[in-house]
Amino acid sequence: MFEKVLIANRGEIALRIHRACREMGIRTVAVHSTADADAMHVRLADESVCIGPPPSRQSYLNMPAILSAATIAGADAIHPGIGFLSENAQFAAMVEEHGFTFIGPSPEHITLMGDKVAAKDAARSLNIPVVPGSDGAIDNDVEAMRVAEEIGFPVLVKAAAGGGGKGMKVAESSNDLVQALSLARAEAKANFGNDAVYLEKYLSHPRHIEIQILADSHGNVIHLGERDCSLQRRHQKLLEEAPSPALNASQRTAIGETATAAMRRFGYRGAGTLEFLFQDGEFYFIEMNTRLQVEHPVSEMITGIDLVREQIRVAAGAPLSLAQDDVTFNGHAIECRINAESSETFLPSPGLVTDYHAPGGLGVRVDSALYAGYRVPSHYDSLIAKLIVSGSSRNECLMRLRRALEEFFIGGIETSIPLHRRLIAAPDFINGDYDIRWLEKFVASKE
Repeated sequence: MFEKVLIANRGEIALRIHRACREMGIRTVAVHSTADADAMHVRLADESVCIGPPPSRQSYLNMPAILSAATIAGADAIHPGIGFLSENAQFAAMVEEHGFTFIGPSPEHITLMGDKVAAKDAARSLNIPVVPGSDGAIDNDVEAMRVAEEIGFPVLVKAAAGGGGKGMKVAESSNDLVQALSLARAEAKANFGNDAVYLEKYLSHPRHIEIQILADSHGNVIHLGERDCSLQRRHQKLLEEAPSPALNASQRTAIGETATAAMRRFGYRGAGTLEFLFQDGEFYFIEMNTRLQVEHPVSEMITGIDLVREQIRVAAGAPLSLAQDDVTFNGHAIECRINAESSETFLPSPGLVTDYHAPGGLGVRVDSALYAGYRVPSHYDSLIAKLIVSGSSRNECLMRLRRALEEFFIGGIETSIPLHRRLIAAPDFINGDYDIRWLEKFVASKE
């Protein structure tokens, strides 16, 4: 097992990884920008190294600086966390080349699944159902029109190297397609340096369902069930729950078995998530995230399995600590992403946290690096806390979540807590009757 792990991230996920390491008797090294000198993960780690000024490209995305910090600290392994370099194949390869262990999948798997066209081709070869669409990137408008007419309008134009909703445009008819292609290509080029796009059938009312996978280097693969991540605004998830209120037992079993069988053939190692759109009883693969997910705690809450601990063990060469038959699913869990932003305008709200009180009690977990007196910097993602609540049933979970949100207080900055309070009181959400477009309409209606 590793003696010292460098955590190449910040905020709540850096603290989450530190806690897992601490419980395994592993020493930790925190890296930080000058803006994060007083961050909680820096305060708690055994060692810390400043890797640059506030801008991400000069600090958390600065590969030479992170590798130098690992060398200086004498770390055995590097955990990339979520975001930043977590799905950067070049970084994963550099980590290994410099004699450290990358706590994640192989660079080859990161590369393959990072290209959405290649990932879709791989899914087909692994017998994973995919959304009908082009076989690969679209070279010209004539080809795009042929494919669109073949699969039927409306269609979705998507950036091959995309993510976060960037480089995605809907064409309702042939009249819209040329403009959608032009806009998607321009946006893809600006955001990813790659203007390749492909076409998919546009599904009108899908759920976003993802399957959590764990795999080791000994051929063992298990799944931890599904998460419903359909509540999204501008393709950014706001709330996740497990299990999904939209699936029945047979659908749940089928997609779990499909995912594990595919990852076994793929030879995957580490934690990963296969994401699907689900509509009218059918699953369609959209992408795979080759890293830990922000919403991983909901799976932990209903299974009792520490995903970060398993990540670390697998990276060290150990087999998974349990088989699929050992995984049991208990109750229901919901996660609310608490962002430092206005619940009305969604504009970021960095600044000084004057007061902080986290909710507690049975079945309540808060993953956050906040404390009173901490200044939320303006340079990074607005996620500042995750409230995860579990209960023996979905109804019990909802009642507990309502109570926990009433207790949660963060002073000095605006947060998304008021939006979550309003959201979980909506009849459609209470009934589990929502899809990936529901939240946008809910926010616009101010109901």
